[in-house]
Amino acid sequence: MILAEKIVNLRKKMGWSQEELAEQLGVSRQSVSKWESEQSLPDMDKIVKMSTVFSVSTDYLLKDELSDLDDRAPQVEQEDTGLRRVTMEEASRYMEIRTNSASGIALSTLLCVASPIIMLFLIALSESPLVKISENAAVGTGLCVLILMVALGVVGFIRTSSAASDFAFLEKEPFETEYGVSSVVRKRKEEYKERYTRINTICTVMCIVSVIPLFISICFNAPDFVFIMDVCFILLMVAFASYGFVLASTVMGCYNKLLEEGDYTRDEKSKSPVIAGFNTIYWLSVTALFLVFQFLIPGKWADAWKIWPIAGVLFAVFRIIIGSIRRK
Repeated sequence: MILAEKIVNLRKKMGWSQEELAEQLGVSRQSVSKWESEQSLPDMDKIVKMSTVFSVSTDYLLKDELSDLDDRAPQVEQEDTGLRRVTMEEASRYMEIRTNSASGIALSTLLCVASPIIMLFLIALSESPLVKISENAAVGTGLCVLILMVALGVVGFIRTSSAASDFAFLEKEPFETEYGVSSVVRKRKEEYKERYTRINTICTVMCIVSVIPLFISICFNAPDFVFIMDVCFILLMVAFASYGFVLASTVMGCYNKLLEEGDYTRDEKSKSPVIAGFNTIYWLSVTALFLVFQFLIPGKWADAWKIWPIAGVLFAVFRIIIGSIRRK
């Protein structure tokens, strides 16, 4: 018996109309009609709600082989592999948490990337005869804004990571899923793939075109003020591009984690402690170098921002090298 037939039979057994079932599930009558006529499939959260409303298991709703309504609540036996098992309810809750927190993670990233913009802008103003602001005042004010933006970003990261802390094992250890979870998650992933590709394409183009004003300024030998504004523009474009990249990858990442695909295969999980250690050491070193240039080396604070784009390029190179070595 297919899912559409099961929904019809269970609804009639409860004595409900399509409107009444729709009200129970918080959807429109048209949605229920499409499910029962096989025009569409319900999302995972709706399947979980239906299992509660009808007092049946999600296994029964998803497993076609079970056709006897009297056997509608069995738990399908699965071989005990000793791995942690993710139920339909847990998978639904995890996807809801990650999709809801994706914008918060992306905003935190944007704040961190854009944090030097105000300082660079004020430094540029300090060199302009039209605005009376000292260089020290510009740097001091800019640093205060930078620290505040980074602090807000860190708070955002902490809040979003704590919300999904119960599911940290998805990134670190192998697991198995309850019957039907993988098929529903894969359906959600396929539906999101087009949007994921579109966002990444737009953000990539933003990063590429962001350097055009800088190249134009170089061609016309523009003053330092213009060069600094060009750098601010680059950081702003990269910040918004980072927002899109992180937003899309967070949503796609939650699907890959549940399916153990992409960067979250069991083989990749076995490498994650090494990669995580490298990431931590690398970026702590870059941050320390930035602070040294910013505060301890006289006259170098104006060039300290260059450390970040250089570090980003080198980081990608090092990751490729490490990946090649591990594959060999």
